[in-house]
Parts: sequence; structure tokens; C-alpha cells
Amino acid sequence: MINTFLTLPFMVLIALLSGGANPLQDESGTGYHLNAPDAILILPEILHEISGLTAIDSSTFACIQDENGILFFYDAVKNRIVKQYAFHGDGDYEGITQVDGTIYVLRSDGELFEISDYNSKDFHVSSYATGIPAMNNEGLCYDRKNNRLLIACKSKTGRGREYKNSRAVYGFDLTSKTHSATPVFVLDFRDIEQFAREHQRTLPLSHAKRSKPPGKIQLKPSAIGIHPLTGKIFLLSADTRLLLVLNRNGGIEQLEPLNPVLFNKAEGITFFNNGDMLISNEGQEKRPTVLRFHYGGK
Repeated sequence: MINTFLTLPFMVLIALLSGGANPLQDESGTGYHLNAPDAILILPEILHEISGLTAIDSSTFACIQDENGILFFYDAVKNRIVKQYAFHGDGDYEGITQVDGTIYVLRSDGELFEISDYNSKDFHVSSYATGIPAMNNEGLCYDRKNNRLLIACKSKTGRGREYKNSRAVYGFDLTSKTHSATPVFVLDFRDIEQFAREHQRTLPLSHAKRSKPPGKIQLKPSAIGIHPLTGKIFLLSADTRLLLVLNRNGGIEQLEPLNPVLFNKAEGITFFNNGDMLISNEGQEKRPTVLRFHYGGK
């Protein structure tokens, strides 16, 4: 079990800052108490820019930060880095996932780095230009059922008006090492708004000057993961502090606004085999954290 570094008094503070809501009540239907993590790891400053993480075993995760091509292995029980090594030069690294004995890292421009036999001193690094048409890509996870990676685009995939209010998720086939010509699914902002209305969810809205019209929802995927027990897809949007739970076709099943006190910038998501969920937060003006949520079933 992960050491709990922030306990009940901190949770009471969160409740007060959230308008008095009881953080121990879970009405999300996700299987997790999203306002009450079971453990909060305060990470060392070298991981201030932590952007993605992936479970390695029942107590260890691997992670990256978005400035340097360094792979970190973190013991969540001892709360410390146990190993680190460089796999490439500096760059904007955003997503990471494990596929058996291989780790894949996603750079924001869509370049994939394949680190095979990553536990060996003789690890090998290959890279693939995915050709995904988005300029900014952040989410990466392994879809074991289809032997592919899922890549969530943070930015739009084209210049036309039809691309403005949607975000795409592409597949990268691990046999052919090529990306799908068409998205696996596309998330339309109108569907998100309709789901929020029907389920009485309050959405954070855009108030940017260039928003036409202002006050529309924005979705900027920062992380993606597949639940090991249910097969559902979890999608994070750090900038707008949203968690979406999707079916395999991209249909929305749950949508939850995230507490900014806990989720100041949620850039990574992964699951242990028992269903426990880890979410990483970039530090910004705070310390970087990893939150652990025990799975309650759904």
C-alpha cells in the first residue's frame, strides 16, 4: 500500500475549498472517490514537469517529464526514484505506456519512441514518425485487445471549421508500426455539452477572447488510459479539469469535473492490475503529485 502523506485534515481543507461538499461521498459512478484519494505522493522537484506515467508492477510506475528525454522508475511504496536513464535528447515528452517488455514514449509532435528491453543495460531505442495530423498530442496508452496504441490529440487535426469543436483519438498498430488513416473515434464538443446537461454536470467553460461564441466547452486531452478490469477508456483534460469515461467506441458514459485543489494539472493516468488508478499532476506553482485511488468497482 502506498504511504499516505496527506491525511484527513487535508481532505477537510479540500471540502472547505470546494464549497463544503463531503469529499468522502462518491457520486461519480466511476468506481473512484475522486475527491478523496487514498494516497497522495509528493514527488521530488526533478519531476516538477511530470507529464505521463505507466504502471510497471503492483508498486512501481515509470514516468517522464516534458522537458528531458529521461525515463524515471518510481517506487510508490518507498516514495522515491529507484532508477533513471536518458533515452533521447531534450524535447516535449507527454505520453508513456508499457507493452510487456517495451516502453513507448510520445513526443507532442507525434513522434513515438520505442524503448525495447527497457530493464536491460542493453536497451534499444527506435523512433517512429506517426504522421498523425495534430500539432499537439499528449495521451498515450496500450490497447491490448487490438494490439495497438491509442494516441489522444490535444489540438485539432485540421484547419477547417469542422475540426474546431472536436478532438480525435488515433490508433498506432504495433504489428505494422503505422497509425490508422482515420481516427479510432472523435469526441464532439456538442456531445459533451449534451451529456453534461442531461446528467447535471457543471462544465468549465472557455472565456478566451477568440472563443466564438464565448463560454463554449473546450476539451484538450492530456492523458488516456484503459481500465484493466472494465475495458473502459478514461480520458483526462488537464486545462479544463475534466475526466471522461468512454466505451470502446468513444461514447461518453461518465463525465466528471475535477477539483482544482487536487487536480491542479492532471497530465498522466494509469492503472494497476487490481484497478487502482494513479493520476499525476504537474507542479506549476505547487509540488508535483501522484494521486492514488482505490477501485471500488462499478
